[in-house]
Amino acid sequence: MEVATKEEFNPIAQDIKKGKLRDYHGPIFWNYGCLPQTWEDPTVKHPELGCFGDDDPIDVVEIGSASLGMGSVKSVKPLGVLAMIDDGELDWKVLAIATDDPLAEKYNDIGDVPESVQAGIREWFRWYKTPDDKPINEFGFDEKYLDKAEAIKVIEETNDAWKKLKAGETEAGKLWIGE
Repeated sequence: MEVATKEEFNPIAQDIKKGKLRDYHGPIFWNYGCLPQTWEDPTVKHPELGCFGDDDPIDVVEIGSASLGMGSVKSVKPLGVLAMIDDGELDWKVLAIATDDPLAEKYNDIGDVPESVQAGIREWFRWYKTPDDKPINEFGFDEKYLDKAEAIKVIEETNDAWKKLKAGETEAGKLWIGE
């Protein structure tokens, strides 16, 4: 399920790729969603990674102890960010924890998250499209998560991109932006 960015009012809908419903293969052991009011601009080239944004809001992997219902809106604390490169596009993955989760007091930056959790999430994203005959995904920054401060910078940059999109300073293409 994804936010249908090209449909009126951006509903949550099952993702469709090449006319077929897209389904993840295997379980996900975390909550997966996006940060509203962010946008990875496909016209802006990342200065270090050399690839463009994926034309979507930032993805969020919430690692708290509760399983959240589809469409839940939750306040989260960013812990770090992973630069996934999918088909040549930059697709940021913010690792976060719900602010009301019992672990939120313990987890304040990426170094507080067990390496096994970080690696499990990275490997899931590396391989999750291969059952559909797609290549494995790659990652920038030597496959390491960037810390909380960098995650906040990415969030701020993509929020600025969204603001420009909403103000008409950036071409919306097929995106529905409330007009």
